[in-house]
Amino acid sequence: MTRDDAYDAVILAGGAASRLRGADKPGLLVGGRTLVERVGAAVAGARRIVLVGPSRPELPDAISVREDPPGGGPVPALRAGLARVEEPWVAVLAADLPFLTADDVAALHRRARGRDGAVYVDDEGRSQWLTGMWRTAALRTALAGYPGASLRGLMTPLDPVRVRAAERRRPAWYDCDTEDDVAQASRLIEENNA
Repeated sequence: MTRDDAYDAVILAGGAASRLRGADKPGLLVGGRTLVERVGAAVAGARRIVLVGPSRPELPDAISVREDPPGGGPVPALRAGLARVEEPWVAVLAADLPFLTADDVAALHRRARGRDGAVYVDDEGRSQWLTGMWRTAALRTALAGYPGASLRGLMTPLDPVRVRAAERRRPAWYDCDTEDDVAQASRLIEENNA
């Protein structure tokens, strides 16, 4: 990987998990590993991992930062994480993506070249903003003048490449918002030894 292709990763792991009754969502076990550990493994090629949220024993080398105020939402979280990014590219990811792999991250990185970013889209064509690869400078510029609270409002004007996930039982953008999501992900991972 050349210096121009190097990337850092920002993992957003500070949400309230209200649909999981306030559970420690990044720390939930899915197929024998925590959700945040699975996302960390997918970005093992990053020069540095910035974890926005409480520090995690599963990612001992990650730089932990907190948004201001804690629990303030994804835009303040991204702002806090991006302040610690040093590389030309940054993967911006949720901490609850059990099926995300290093190949998925590499595919986003390839597709983003020549643009300001690339983001996975779901089966209905909706952009999944917390599964993206971005040119760091472009994202910083967008954040600097952005007064809103929506990642969609922040990232849509960057006109990212919209990427369909590889065909498989569960795509890279699948996240775990409910107990049923966690149970289904665990079952699929155990069935496929993933």
